[in-house]
Amino acid sequence: MAEPIDVSEGVFVPAKAIQMKAVRAGGPGGQNVNKVASKVELRIDLERIEGLDDGARQRLRQAVRNQVGADGIWIIVSSLTRDQLLNLEDARRKVARAIEKSLHVPKHRTLTRPTRGSQVRRVEAKKRTAQIKQGRRSGSWE
Repeated sequence: MAEPIDVSEGVFVPAKAIQMKAVRAGGPGGQNVNKVASKVELRIDLERIEGLDDGARQRLRQAVRNQVGADGIWIIVSSLTRDQLLNLEDARRKVARAIEKSLHVPKHRTLTRPTRGSQVRRVEAKKRTAQIKQGRRSGSWE
């Protein structure tokens, strides 16, 4: 059974929520690829992650939506190196980083109108570009 993943104070993935599977990595590597299962797949049950509030859980689910199967299990894959233990650590770091990022509440942006000066600068830039392009045109094709 895998060890729990500590993310921050009070937030962790318990060991019962993690399944680790080693599989053969694809790609170049000679005969070693055919013999050694160095690629690591971590499967994490998103509902069992402890310490997440509803907002953080929703942000995490949105961030990893392409890595979640139909059964709600988050699949993290690492084949960074030819060493299984290093790949396991890399996968665990990916999990911790994603959960840590979901704990951050994004700042709400208040929409504002562009200032008069920025509008004038934009129009002036468009006029300069138009003049440059007009200068490239030739008078006739004769």
